[in-house]
Amino acid sequence: MTTLDLTALSAGLREISPLRKIGRVARICDGRVEVTGLDGIAALGDQVEMQGPQGAPLRGEIMRIDPDCVHVVPEGDLDGFTVQAPAVLKGPFRLAPCDAWIGRILDSAGRPLDGRPAPRGPEARTIQAAPPPAGQRRALGPRLEAGVAVFNTLLPLVRGQRIGLFAGSGVGKSTLLGSFARHIEADVVVLALVGERGRELRAFAEDVLGPEGLARSVIITETSDKSPLERARAALSAMTVAEHFRDAGRQVLLLIDSVSRHAEAYRELRLTLGEPASFRGYPPSLAHRLMSLAERAGPGVEGMGDITAVFSVLVQGDDMQEPVADLLRGVLDGHTVLDRRIAERGRFPAVDLLRSVSRSLPAAATEDENTLISDARALLGTYDRAELMIQSGLYTAGSDPAIDRAVACWPALDAFLAGTGPEPACESFERLGTILT
Repeated sequence: MTTLDLTALSAGLREISPLRKIGRVARICDGRVEVTGLDGIAALGDQVEMQGPQGAPLRGEIMRIDPDCVHVVPEGDLDGFTVQAPAVLKGPFRLAPCDAWIGRILDSAGRPLDGRPAPRGPEARTIQAAPPPAGQRRALGPRLEAGVAVFNTLLPLVRGQRIGLFAGSGVGKSTLLGSFARHIEADVVVLALVGERGRELRAFAEDVLGPEGLARSVIITETSDKSPLERARAALSAMTVAEHFRDAGRQVLLLIDSVSRHAEAYRELRLTLGEPASFRGYPPSLAHRLMSLAERAGPGVEGMGDITAVFSVLVQGDDMQEPVADLLRGVLDGHTVLDRRIAERGRFPAVDLLRSVSRSLPAAATEDENTLISDARALLGTYDRAELMIQSGLYTAGSDPAIDRAVACWPALDAFLAGTGPEPACESFERLGTILT
């Protein structure tokens, strides 16, 4: 038995209590269970294990406390449960990540989904952690090689940056995330797949990530058939795993796909508990939930690593003003918009540069590189404004030198935005400079 196994075993034994705090199911309604006998000793976030039909256990989480009972949201269906069933208080939900989780696929509770045992680490962590102190965090780090030309140049990504990836369904979001997982410089990649279709899990791990990407990744997933409690917990568990490696001094790339499904699961939970819906059906507490999640990523303090984070947002009907997108845009260090019209004409990644921003600029590029970036944006903006006239034949060449230059550069510039592969940033800038001259 290894030292890690012994340490983890000792930690698990220390958490065993000789006392069992038991309550009783008093009422079952509206996707939650009211339990008596635990008020005064239970806390919000504690886990409760209830005995169901034929003694089958079902876990849940305490999410509301009244003077005479606690309200438990279960992890699964309540079919067959009856009142007066015993409910055992298990304490707060914790994860114990370790290096043995790298290369593995696990659920939000750290249980393996790939058919192999997953040992627990020596230190258990709560999934509702505070971010590093704001006054002690380091500044953003150096520019990262992204393996995609547009992110090497026009939308640079730096160490510790947090960006949003805003896209509708079917425009190449998952493929781009897989490219990030394979190419962006990091010691560990932590990937949260929230509410995905079950068949996509293995396809993503084997085909999109590939053996190279999976070998340095920890995948935390809860599929679309899981309870809202489990789906909402997946993003928090992934953040907790990322924090474990960051605190050990490692550089972590965190990919959460998607924050929208996390928000939908959180909405289900809060509506079940009676919180009123406000903007577009989301509860008021969603804003704090998303901001707290985003703030936990980013640079660490001295002696720690950093969490470079990409939060994908599945916008409904390509509406960039929907609540989740609108909330995240204001708290992240940049956002990238994938446009359906660009994808439909066959250019991937379908990045709409004019609607995308990297707040690492201008610091992430040299003076000459910033000049190239500004020139490329100006040309794309000029072409975008004149595109209708150009395609309808209403524009006459020679009428406007700026439009003439934009028309001449546009095919090569559009092809440049589609470039992927292990090309370093310096070579990407050289190609961009050649296009613009």
